[in-house]
Amino acid sequence: MNKKTKILIVDDHPLMAEATASTLKQMEGIEIVGIAGTGKQCLDLVDLHQPDIVFLDFYLPDQYGDEIAKIIKAQYPAMHLVIFSGIDLAHLYNHLIGLEVSAVISKESSGTLIKSLVTLLVENYTVLPVPVFQKMRVSSGNIHQTDILDDDEVNMMSMIVQGLTNEQMAEEVHMSKRTIDNYVRKIYEKLGVKSRAQAVDKFNQFKHIFDTYRRP
Repeated sequence: MNKKTKILIVDDHPLMAEATASTLKQMEGIEIVGIAGTGKQCLDLVDLHQPDIVFLDFYLPDQYGDEIAKIIKAQYPAMHLVIFSGIDLAHLYNHLIGLEVSAVISKESSGTLIKSLVTLLVENYTVLPVPVFQKMRVSSGNIHQTDILDDDEVNMMSMIVQGLTNEQMAEEVHMSKRTIDNYVRKIYEKLGVKSRAQAVDKFNQFKHIFDTYRRP
């Protein structure tokens, strides 16, 4: 008898979790070993069932998905982790790949894509959006480049969150306004945003990651 592929679904939205489970149950050789709604439940079920694949929501009530991924990978390095999110995480791909997750997909992905991903993961392959793949090819000579904000950029964003204008920031850090303008432009590029409000929103969403990279 062929071994079944065990899958754990981690999502605090019951309807979304059930929809994902329903999609995967259509595949032969798949066993849904559980559905978890929190990070703690996830870790408990991972230890209990040791699934082959975990669909892991990035936002959970008690922990972030990347934090859970780091814990799981430390104990089960061969386990495939799929970060499953309702928001765009493109600017965190390098961070998530560094945690050795196997894929990052949107919760809006079609059932066909989800099933195709599982088929590939069983063979130890993954899928990438074409634009991401093409960008990787272009930047292959600089694969260690990161899109995580550095200390100076985090400080700049902290001032932006406080409501300071570029002129006020320049005065605060004793730099020219042109230098601050360049900092802000680079921050926007890294966060994938076009406005101050969007930058503040995304910075607040992922501040725990930026703080992690600043720790000594």
